[in-house]
Amino acid sequence: MNFTRWIRTSAMTCSSKLSSRLISSHASSRQVPAEWLRRVLEDRTEPPRLYAWTLANLPDDDDNAFRSDKASAAGETRQRDDERRRIYILGIGNIGRLYATFLAKNADRPPITLVVHRKELLERWRSHPGVELVRAGRPERNADFDIEWWTEAKPGRGPVGEPGGGTIYNLVVATKAADALPQVDRLRRYLDGGSAVAFTQNGMCKLWPPLGDAYAAARFPSSSPSAAAAPDWLACVTTHGVTSLGPFRSVHASPADVLVGNVVAAAGGGASGGDTVRPSDYLAGQIVAAPGLAGRRVGARELWVAQLEKLVVNSVINPLTAVLRCKNGELFAEREGDGVPAVVDLLLGEASRTLRDLVAHPSSDGIIRQAPRPGGESETQVGEAGEDEALERVRDELLERFSFPRLRAMLYGVAAKVGENTSSMLQDVRAGKETEIRDFNGWLAETARYVGGGDARLPAHERLVKLVLDGAALTRGELSREFLGDEGGVRR
Repeated sequence: MNFTRWIRTSAMTCSSKLSSRLISSHASSRQVPAEWLRRVLEDRTEPPRLYAWTLANLPDDDDNAFRSDKASAAGETRQRDDERRRIYILGIGNIGRLYATFLAKNADRPPITLVVHRKELLERWRSHPGVELVRAGRPERNADFDIEWWTEAKPGRGPVGEPGGGTIYNLVVATKAADALPQVDRLRRYLDGGSAVAFTQNGMCKLWPPLGDAYAAARFPSSSPSAAAAPDWLACVTTHGVTSLGPFRSVHASPADVLVGNVVAAAGGGASGGDTVRPSDYLAGQIVAAPGLAGRRVGARELWVAQLEKLVVNSVINPLTAVLRCKNGELFAEREGDGVPAVVDLLLGEASRTLRDLVAHPSSDGIIRQAPRPGGESETQVGEAGEDEALERVRDELLERFSFPRLRAMLYGVAAKVGENTSSMLQDVRAGKETEIRDFNGWLAETARYVGGGDARLPAHERLVKLVLDGAALTRGELSREFLGDEGGVRR
């Protein structure tokens, strides 16, 4: 079966049939258009057993012996706490610090555990405990968190436990986009149908239909058709601007808001309606209630659109500022004879074509049919004929929303608000860290191939991916020549 025929055939089937096809054999997994999903389907290894190291598992020294005693007491208290209320925040970078700070301000404050990725960070917390968030020039510090390091290495001293005591009920994944799903996949031993997982990073959540169903079916097979085996997935669109000051310290540069909602299956699924209670309702409620996050719960369709629009912004501002080594506002500064605005338009044009093709693709029907708000009745739930008419009406609205003029107006509107900020990608480049370019521009290029057939390409975005991966630092003139050449068209 060739690539294009696989795309067209799979798009027309329901989610369950698609999932069955994708996980049926190693051979079929090689036909999957997404590299991340292909790796998952070909990996048949069991998830690792992990150990949750706390401060009590660290070796004592004379100055810090009392801290280990305090950590042991805290661990005993935690055992008595209701684990179903506890929120684990995996990844304590800028976004993790933002969520931890404001979730801790809730009137009905949940117990919160910060999960670091290196033993050194656990040791640093012991000597300098606390998350610091600078807001309006004033630092706010909070050390009232538990903290753990999840590793396959069994501790040689202190209490021995596993993440969540065996089940993680509420997990906020605040890692970089490239690490988000691999980290969740690593934790699947501790996740089930009663778990809620919220993804907070930039980029598109990989669990949107239709490929998300294939991942869930492969990694969380259900023994009963009526029982959910996979966690309840949430995604958050976080528009706050946050800049790092070092480990556990950030500046809340641009207060904004958060949209949170369920990532649903293409066939059926949807935000909770009526009196139905989902495992994610508690975690979503805590995020919405957190003072300072300005959270709002939205329906799946609105969340999907918001993620796509933010992806467009991130795929232009982040990589261009990373290559030009400039603040966001400098990217849009008017310069006579400057070709940078034309480069921006090239990127926007390719993004617009890709998103419009995605909206028109049959694999998006399930999302477009979703209710416009959590618990609300979708306009498409009015009978067969009315459903088709409503589907096309919403599709037309989205095609207009993702048109080049609308996306351009949206981008310049966002740029005016975040002009003084430094993009997260430029922060990563300066810190020598891996960037999220593959999850921004790379996702667009992969999606273009998915919805347009295997030969569809986005030359401007693909060139920008290469520049960022190569660590390029260009002047505005060099950037313009790189993309426009001498003929005003993108170079191949």
